[in-house]
Amino acid sequence: MLTNAFNTATAGLQTLQVAIGTVSQNVANSGVAGYTRRVVSTESAGPGNSGVAVARIDRTFDEMALKQMRLESAHAAYASAKADILAQIDKLSGKPADSSALDARLNGLAKSLLALASNGASASSRSTVVDAASVLADKIRGMADALQAMRDGANKRLAAEVSAADGLLTSIADLNIKATTVTDDATRVGILDRRDQQITELARYMEVKSIRQRDGGVTLMTASGLTLVERGAATKLSFIDRSPATGGGAIVATLPGGVGLELDASAVSSGSIAANLEIRDAILPRTQRRLDDLAFGLAQAFTNTTVTAGRRGAGFDLRLDDVAQMQPGNTITIAVGSGDTQRTIVLVASNLASKSLDVAQPPGRVQTFAIPSAPATSQAYAAALSTAISAAAPGLTVTSGGSNSITVGGAGIQSVTASVTQPKTAGDLSGGYPKLAVFVDGAANALVNGAMDDGPQRAGLAARLAVNTALKADTSALVAVGSSPSALSRPQALYQALTSEKQGFSSPNGSSNRSPAMTTVISFAQDVVAAAGSEAAASATVADQQNVAKANADAWFSKGASVNIDEEMSRLIALQTAYAANARVLTAAREMIDLLLRA
Repeated sequence: MLTNAFNTATAGLQTLQVAIGTVSQNVANSGVAGYTRRVVSTESAGPGNSGVAVARIDRTFDEMALKQMRLESAHAAYASAKADILAQIDKLSGKPADSSALDARLNGLAKSLLALASNGASASSRSTVVDAASVLADKIRGMADALQAMRDGANKRLAAEVSAADGLLTSIADLNIKATTVTDDATRVGILDRRDQQITELARYMEVKSIRQRDGGVTLMTASGLTLVERGAATKLSFIDRSPATGGGAIVATLPGGVGLELDASAVSSGSIAANLEIRDAILPRTQRRLDDLAFGLAQAFTNTTVTAGRRGAGFDLRLDDVAQMQPGNTITIAVGSGDTQRTIVLVASNLASKSLDVAQPPGRVQTFAIPSAPATSQAYAAALSTAISAAAPGLTVTSGGSNSITVGGAGIQSVTASVTQPKTAGDLSGGYPKLAVFVDGAANALVNGAMDDGPQRAGLAARLAVNTALKADTSALVAVGSSPSALSRPQALYQALTSEKQGFSSPNGSSNRSPAMTTVISFAQDVVAAAGSEAAASATVADQQNVAKANADAWFSKGASVNIDEEMSRLIALQTAYAANARVLTAAREMIDLLLRA
């Protein structure tokens, strides 16, 4: 009996020492990031299960809360990264009515043209127009440069984040091995804390699914099903840098077996990596295209005139005199159908053979046509256009309508228009027509006519837009007299080109439309500024909501995993009381044994 009492008390003291040490550790690590509260589990031991022993040391937390916290962490990182970049884009565009905003700069140019129309003899008024045009070009170029810098920044962030994520995967795999081989419970739970903390950190970069194994290991997978960690083996993540012209670097996942997979936005769900992929490959390119569209429309508003075909029976007639003036990049636009079934066929003048162009509109609806050699006849133009339209829109026809007309026919045609560049070169400041090149393409002072023979001139135009050097040298061209006495003065014509004449633009919010939006340059600029503000506000709202969700998930997990000092101190007092009681039992048993031995 005495021996049993002695052994039971001794086992109790040993168990209580471990429990007291665990509680003390909890108190000491209260508030430490990544630390989860420990508890000691006991089991019966000894003869007849009369004693007690430490079964294991466990961590206390809600597994569902941990998963939710990681999920919300990924979503919050994704939303915050997008909100930040959209706020920067909004700041670049400027707020509506702000004097430095994009639309305000354009309005400044329009006002200067209106003032010049009433005082064409004033050299200072002409200089004001050129100065306003220069300020606008500088604004557009500055925005384009800033957007490219943002895109380069997103690419660099991706490289850093992929490297950090790869380091975490390697470390998690190493901790997996340690967690499954260590025998000391106190050491094991410390390893598990470190591993969970690193998985949570990884979740900020990408959404991951964690599957705990029976042996204490963990399997990590992306939301798309790619295995990142399987026990002690980790997938290698690397960033292969490429030329910005090809879209920036690529993320490659090399599986333990050596197979390499390139990861795109569909493979990496949520997290900051997914956000930066979307920023680099979708958001910023869309914004750059939007700005290029504005720059292109602005330049062409001052140089191009729109010719509307007259109806002739079931077809539409274009005058040969108009079509023969078309330069590479000039277009003939055919609207077919109406409402939801409306589609647009665009035929682009070219010095090369006819081919389909892969541009913003659906495939096969934009086709080049070869400009016939001069002096071209209506039959030659009809043949060139017929070749193009048969490829772009079978069922439509182009025929010669006589010696000076070309007829476009076919079911459902609503309208046919041609956009023709009037100046022959950027240096052509002739007063024979109201239009002239105010804006040009780059240091070469090239005319903006939309040529696509050497790649779309529109692409990247915002970064190259400049004021015509010939116009800077001779501002009197702004008030040159037109060939027709009844025609508008050149300042009036240029003012109306900005404020009244409509042309086709892509959607300012980046949505996919069957047909380009027909609007004025001024209205499109206003839409661009408004769209940037709307997108930034909506994204900020989502980010705020997601941060609230993350805070709630953090609180949920913390409720089960964090250390409550008051509870731990109460538990410590109870354990110390039990320890003292066991010590008294042990003392009493020892005294009784001593009495028996002395008897």
